[in-house]
Amino acid sequence: MIDQLRDKIRRGLVEYSLHATRQLIARNITPEEVAQSVLAGEVIEDYPQDKYGPSCLLLGRTLNQRVLHVQCTHPSRPLVKVITAYEPDPAEWDETWKLRK
Repeated sequence: MIDQLRDKIRRGLVEYSLHATRQLIARNITPEEVAQSVLAGEVIEDYPQDKYGPSCLLLGRTLNQRVLHVQCTHPSRPLVKVITAYEPDPAEWDETWKLRK
């Protein structure tokens, strides 16, 4: 799945939900950082039964080593939709940023 997500990100086949757009602005995260983190990232959680369609949570780092979690749809859609992105909270995640506490 990660290879398909990366391919779509590289080709610009991505869209942002309204929620994601608002969250990126509020959290000072750029679309370039989202792309960088997906291209360098890995799937850490899968939500095949998500209410709006299958999605997954990725962990990645930007070129500046900013750790981001990006939730997006599965690559089966024509466009990968970014649902949200954020810097993981150390109070909620272990030191690897992969497991919830």
